[in-house]
Amino acid sequence: MNGQNKWDRADVVILTHHPDERFTQCLRRLKDQTEPPGHIYVINTRTDYFPEEAGRMEGVSVRHIEPEEFDHGATRNMGFELSDAKIVIFMTQDAVPADRHLIRNLVRPLHESERIGISYARQLPAKGCRLIERYTRSFNYPEEGRIKGREDLSELGIKTFFCSDVCAAYRRSIYQEMGGFIRHTIFNEDMIMAAGMVRAGYQVAYAADARVIHSHNYTGRQQFHRNFDMAVSQADHPEVFEGISSEAEGIRLVGNTAWYLLKKKKPYLIAELVYKSGCKYLGYKLGKNYRRLPVWVVRKCSASEAYWENRQKA
Repeated sequence: MNGQNKWDRADVVILTHHPDERFTQCLRRLKDQTEPPGHIYVINTRTDYFPEEAGRMEGVSVRHIEPEEFDHGATRNMGFELSDAKIVIFMTQDAVPADRHLIRNLVRPLHESERIGISYARQLPAKGCRLIERYTRSFNYPEEGRIKGREDLSELGIKTFFCSDVCAAYRRSIYQEMGGFIRHTIFNEDMIMAAGMVRAGYQVAYAADARVIHSHNYTGRQQFHRNFDMAVSQADHPEVFEGISSEAEGIRLVGNTAWYLLKKKKPYLIAELVYKSGCKYLGYKLGKNYRRLPVWVVRKCSASEAYWENRQKA
C-alpha cells in the first residue's frame, strides 16, 4: 500500500453510476498523486456499462450493487466500512483532481487539528462551464480556505454546515462517533454529518488549496428537481436545519450573480439567471412542504424516484 500503514494513508471511496471518461481520468490522477491513496474502493450502481480499465487498475476494488440498493448515506457507509484507514476520502465519479497535490492538501487540516472532522475540497469549473455556473462555483468555493465551527453559526448561518462529498475527507474516529452517515436520505448526507459534528463541538475545514474540477450546466428543470430533493432532506431533519434559513444565502447568491453579469457586460444573461433562480426557489418551497402534496406530485417533483419507492417499502 505505497509503503504506508493504515494510520498514515488515506483511502478513497468513489460512488459511480454509468461512469464516463471523467471517472477513469479521476482514477489515473489519483494514482499519480504526490501522496497517493492507500486503496481506492468503487461502489458502482449496476448498469449495462462499467469501464474495463477501472476494473483492472492495481489498488482499485470494485463492488457492484443493484439500483434499488443505492442510498446517499447507506452506500457511503458501505464504502467506509471497506476501509480501515484513519482518513477516508469520498469522491464522485465526475470530480477530477486538478493537480497532483489534491490528497496532500485535502488531508492536511485533519493532521493539523484533532478537532477537525471533515475537510472538503474547492470545486473548479470544467471546460465548457457556462458563465452563471462559473460564478456560482466561485461563490460557494472561494479562493480562501476556512475552518468552521459552532462559534461561526451567527455569522455564517447554514454555510457553517456546508460541505460536499464531491470530494471530502473524513476522520475515522469522529465519523464513527457520529454513527456514520444518516441512512435513507434523499440528499445532503454530507451537510447532515457536518452539522452533527459542529453541534458536537468539532470543526469542518474548507481546504481551498485542494482542488477538483467539477461543475454542471443544469437546466432550469434539473435545478428544480435538485432543490426539491435538497428541501425534502431539510424538512426531514429539523434537528439540523430548523431555525437556520438557507433562503437568505440563496438571495445573496442571485444578487451577487446579477451584479457580476453586469460587470461582465452580459446583462442578457440575467433573464436566464432569474428563470433558473425561480426554478430553484419553487423546487425548494415545494420540497419543504412535500408532506402536504399528493404522493404522485412528490414523485414528479423529485429527481430520485427510487428513493420514494424504497421509502414506501420501508
